[in-house]
Amino acid sequence: MPQRKQNFMEGAAVLTLAVAVTKVMGAVYKIPLGNLLDKDGMAHFYVAYNIYSLLLIVSTAGLPLALSRLVSQADAMGQVNRRRRIFRVTAGLFFLLGLVCCGIMLFFAGPLAWLLNDSQAAPAIRVLAPAVFCVCMLSAIRGYTQGRGDMRPTAVSQVIESACKLLVGLTAAWLLTRRGAAPNECAAGAIFGVTVGAAIALMVLAVWLLRSHRGSRGTDVPESREEILGQVLKIGIPVTLGSVGMSLITLLDQALVLGTLQSSLGLSEVDAAALYGEYTFGMTLFALPASFMYPLSISLVPSISAAMARNDLRRAGKNAAAALKLAMVLALPVGVGMSVLAGPILHLLYPAVPETAEAAAYHLRILGIASVFVCMMIATSGILQAYGRERIPVVTLLVGGGVKIAANYLLVTNPDISVRGAPIGTLLCYAVIAMLNLVAIAVTVPGRFRVSSSALKLGLATAAMAAMAYCGHGLLNRIVGGSFATVLAIGAAAVVYIVLLLTLGILRREEIEQLPKGEKLAKFLFKQ
Repeated sequence: MPQRKQNFMEGAAVLTLAVAVTKVMGAVYKIPLGNLLDKDGMAHFYVAYNIYSLLLIVSTAGLPLALSRLVSQADAMGQVNRRRRIFRVTAGLFFLLGLVCCGIMLFFAGPLAWLLNDSQAAPAIRVLAPAVFCVCMLSAIRGYTQGRGDMRPTAVSQVIESACKLLVGLTAAWLLTRRGAAPNECAAGAIFGVTVGAAIALMVLAVWLLRSHRGSRGTDVPESREEILGQVLKIGIPVTLGSVGMSLITLLDQALVLGTLQSSLGLSEVDAAALYGEYTFGMTLFALPASFMYPLSISLVPSISAAMARNDLRRAGKNAAAALKLAMVLALPVGVGMSVLAGPILHLLYPAVPETAEAAAYHLRILGIASVFVCMMIATSGILQAYGRERIPVVTLLVGGGVKIAANYLLVTNPDISVRGAPIGTLLCYAVIAMLNLVAIAVTVPGRFRVSSSALKLGLATAAMAAMAYCGHGLLNRIVGGSFATVLAIGAAAVVYIVLLLTLGILRREEIEQLPKGEKLAKFLFKQ
């Protein structure tokens, strides 16, 4: 069945809109959850979720990218039969990986929780087990549709997944809390929504695939299944290793922090989990900007791969430059804004636990800046992977992870710093990775694309935005006070930033016109 392909910016915009919707739902999910569970329950929640994330990355980090890249190349060359065989082979591999990872979480929940120094997290780990299998199969279908240049199935399934997670998880946590259940049981109830959301999203995409995966066969003769599997693994394994390395380092970092707080500083398991829980309140917002970068990376890989298959270096470079620029346009205001208004934002979001919000403000001030480097890391890694340099992000991730563990070991073991050393290690980690990736792009990517022409203007716009946020909140807090002052300060800072983006020429008319309905938006913004 023929379908209209989206250009790079359209695909990124569709996914970014979906991420915006899912993040709003995620905020409606996690913010009340933090107020319900407080730092004890949230600590158990994140221990389970971090294990889930590691196994999920093992099974889905590199393979969807490999699938997307190979499908986009086959589509660019008109190889219909090869495209279909690529999907079937990869889907079978996803099925096996999903079963294995699901079994690990289901049958080894106790030992996994014990390894991370939080034995109370075992129920939440078991509840999450089926979600790994569901997301594996989801990733196969999403990778296929992304490779074909259609981001809509991914976007729709993400919204469905988040909506179900919100409704089921929050309801379960609320009911268990009302009944006086233990914090670890409430955390398991909350995380049950993740499993239900993944299962329903998989059913929706499976129905879509069955209805749309029809059409006439091509005349091309594809390679054997063994050869295609080899191609998928050649691309996917380096990406998976890099992502697993970072996720494994995050788990080791978590275990190190919790273990150090207990062994070196003499805290009990409960007290250490509570102290680490304060850090997770900052981590929840820290992950927000990065969520908007993955749509860029997902849309970037097939667009560059297709351009390279046609030997169109100019188009590939133009898309890479646009992705890197857009990443910074989105990341800088959010990351710097979170850092400047860390305390007010946390008090706005977590009014039921003001002491925890106040303690987490220190972490968010540092993590806000770190989130900018995370966004740079995601964008630059996507560029390197799209150009076939998959092994470079593996090396840079491991180097940055080593920096993270070393910094945390030196800082957290110091009684005067304690858990406050964890966000510093995170900042150093991602700054090192982003810088190394930029150097690698300059050295290895064929051709050159300009990304520095708007850097100074973007820095000025971000500085003006930060000044407006800080000074505006201080002034408004004296006039209206409380949460209203925070909301108004954020709104004023956003207006200043958007106006400067347009007046300084950071965003050009032709870039906006590439977005869905971009021509109408450009006419409105650039009225003569």
